[in-house]
Amino acid sequence: MGTPAPHGGKLVDRTIKEPRLSKAVEDADSLPKIAISDEKVKDIENIATGVFSPLEGFMNEEDLSSIVRERRLDSGVPWTIPIVLDVDAVQSVTGDVALTYNGKVVATMNVDDVYSFDKKRLAERTFGTLDANHPGVVKTLAMREKILGGKVELLAWIEDRFSGYRFSPAQIRATIEQKNLKSVVGFQTRNVPHIGHEYLQKLALTLQDGLFVNPVIGKKKVGDFKDEVILETYRVLLDKYYRKERVIFGILETEMRYAGPMEAVFHAIVRKNFGCSYIIIGRDHAGVGSYYGPYEAREIFAEFPDLGIAPLPFDELFYCTKCAGLASDRICPHEGADQLRFSGTKIREIFKSGKSPPPQFMRPEVSQVVLAHPEPFIEQLEKN
Repeated sequence: MGTPAPHGGKLVDRTIKEPRLSKAVEDADSLPKIAISDEKVKDIENIATGVFSPLEGFMNEEDLSSIVRERRLDSGVPWTIPIVLDVDAVQSVTGDVALTYNGKVVATMNVDDVYSFDKKRLAERTFGTLDANHPGVVKTLAMREKILGGKVELLAWIEDRFSGYRFSPAQIRATIEQKNLKSVVGFQTRNVPHIGHEYLQKLALTLQDGLFVNPVIGKKKVGDFKDEVILETYRVLLDKYYRKERVIFGILETEMRYAGPMEAVFHAIVRKNFGCSYIIIGRDHAGVGSYYGPYEAREIFAEFPDLGIAPLPFDELFYCTKCAGLASDRICPHEGADQLRFSGTKIREIFKSGKSPPPQFMRPEVSQVVLAHPEPFIEQLEKN
């Protein structure tokens, strides 16, 4: 399988460049203004650079209704996660508006749809639950009264400390071509890498030409590793233990929705836009708590035969003390205490005690980066 076409057939580009840019910025100053959050800024950047192709703006009512009913856009293209701009009723305007962040105009939007939506139905169809303890449900039910739909144009980037790791789909696709990689596997992560991750990535590299390691950088839940820790640990691991000509590293700046199967499909679509033919879908991908079955996020791909990117069906790995190596239930005959499972909770507990996980769990170089950081975990959520 070669590099797939972008989702929907065309890589979207809604970034405004010179010579149009100066006039567009000047015109935006006279438009009605709507202030937006960190997450919405990243949504706009991802729409404008084609990460969210084929979206050209925030969803109108027809597209949102269609993904709730069919898990497809109104055009029939597979899509599972709402990308919407909710506003207070007093901001329900039509026509051109300027979108601002910290007082700066970052984009314009042509609002052609203003609507309300059943938030409970949206939450249930996206997250498979209405449990008030699910972070995605909480956020959806707290959405404001109205939703604005319409195309956006990006006028200014928000620079942050991770900008050096940020690449557009067009740039990653050019790198894939430059490296002459015929098929690339995407790897989504929101954690520091343990030995199981490394093994899966290298197993993928024995089957395909290239690997795109693409950590999610953005709002996460309390207890997750901080973004800078994830990046530093991967930088050490990739520098020391991977062939550079076969690996590409770049970030995806977006929030985690914790939508399990729905988010797994969304993550696959995004990596398809970056040029990946396959994606590694791990156990309880994008899950939280016990809302989803361990392999539900992989099984859902059977519902989308036209997705254009396929999951690699690797088994869950563990370290077997009797086999003295990594194994899975498919190949290892041992049971119980002989199987040391890669538990994220257990690894966090070890770090919080000031110790390193054993080398069967994590490379010492990776552990050292975590331990050197004064506060490697998110202790409280940031407010926008």
